[in-house]
Amino acid sequence: MDRGLSIAAAGMVAEQARQDQLSGDLANAATPGYKRDRTTQTSFGEVLLSNTRDGRAVGTVGFGPYADATTTDLRPQASRTTDEPLDFAIQGEGFFRVRTPDGVRYTRNGQFTSSAAGLLVDRAGNAVLGADGGTIRVGADGRVAPGSVGVVELRDARKVGEGFFTGTPAGAAAGTVRSGELEGSGVDPTRAMVEMIASLRSFEAGQRSITTIDGTLGRAASQVANPTGNA
Repeated sequence: MDRGLSIAAAGMVAEQARQDQLSGDLANAATPGYKRDRTTQTSFGEVLLSNTRDGRAVGTVGFGPYADATTTDLRPQASRTTDEPLDFAIQGEGFFRVRTPDGVRYTRNGQFTSSAAGLLVDRAGNAVLGADGGTIRVGADGRVAPGSVGVVELRDARKVGEGFFTGTPAGAAAGTVRSGELEGSGVDPTRAMVEMIASLRSFEAGQRSITTIDGTLGRAASQVANPTGNA
């Protein structure tokens, strides 16, 4: 493959990964406790170019970028007051524990409710676990004591699905639980939109490069096939 085509295509693939990440962030700009992602890019490397006649070095050329990693910003965000008795926010570090069909998962989204059986559950019906690891029963007054909601420290936290994380629990976390509040999303919609527009411009630049290179190669092929050397 022509090196220019390869570099342009690599850049487009990297920007596509970045756009997918930004789309996910924007879709969760209003999701309580959501943590935004960041996709980093690096280069495939460079090769030294030299003059074919005398071997003198004339510079280097890269092979294009690629998306090498996606990291999650786990910093706690400011909370907002909802006055809903089953809304909870963690002030500081830590995660809520939730029992899902795939096992125990962790989340910062404290938008909980009561099940038909009177247990504290998330919006998907998964049971929220208390400090002792058991389920939490909602009181007759429709409230739950904040101290009964378990908050654990989580090492090597990794996103898995809608607002959930996996990782290695490391005991009780230093954060405290407050009721009637929800942690805000870690996404700044304005910033995410600016980044998406910049990424789209880079993607379009790659498209134009491929179109230009393709046209140049087509004209070159036509001239080679023409005995007169005319296009």
